[in-house]
Amino acid sequence: MNYNLKNKIILITGASKGIGKSISTKLAQNGAKVVLLSRSIEELKKVHEELKSAGLQSVYKQTDVSNIDDLKCAVDYTIETWGTIDGIVNNAGITEDNLIVRMKPDSFDKVIDINLKGAFNGIKSVSKIMIKNNYGRIINISSVIGHIGNKGQSNYAASKAGIIGLTKSAAKELAKKNITVNAVAPGYIETDMTKKLNNLNKEQLLNSIPLNRLGSPDDIASIICFLLSDQANYITGQTINVDGGMVMH
Repeated sequence: MNYNLKNKIILITGASKGIGKSISTKLAQNGAKVVLLSRSIEELKKVHEELKSAGLQSVYKQTDVSNIDDLKCAVDYTIETWGTIDGIVNNAGITEDNLIVRMKPDSFDKVIDINLKGAFNGIKSVSKIMIKNNYGRIINISSVIGHIGNKGQSNYAASKAGIIGLTKSAAKELAKKNITVNAVAPGYIETDMTKKLNNLNKEQLLNSIPLNRLGSPDDIASIICFLLSDQANYITGQTINVDGGMVMH
């Protein structure tokens, strides 16, 4: 299905690879002007060139989402380039796994700073222009791990659970200005990480998923396109699991 996102100006954090790259590509294919943000300038250039060669509209800026000033610069750059901002996808995230008894405080702080504080910084940076416009779409990428937890991922689970609470609070604060705020919680998606699983681990994983398969980055990108479109005008404060039925409430 195609969503009419023509000339919508959307920032995507963590846009240089994986799910972020898929989201950026799908948005651009649906007519959006995408602003690619990531710490990796070389990877950003590659994605930008791929989109450009396909006749799609994008610009890019090196950005560390844990630094509010970096995001403010990205917002200023976007407004200078294209005049306004219609939406943001707070996708940037990292893992630094270990059991709690072995996890260094720095590892906890690092994951919270990028995953959770990064989403907060993203929301804060675009809110003023969206309030002024009386329009905006904010999407935060959480995870099913934020619902159910996972051994060795206390920092990651805490960050992704925090995003769900952050999403609900921001949705309540911004609703009167016609700004919707939603979260998407991916399950296990086909990425470089899941490709490394051995057959036994993969079989055990698939047995926990009712649809008995991993998701694709495109599955995530599709729901993002929907939530950014006018077809989702009456949806806010929600967390949508895209997980093949793995987590059911």
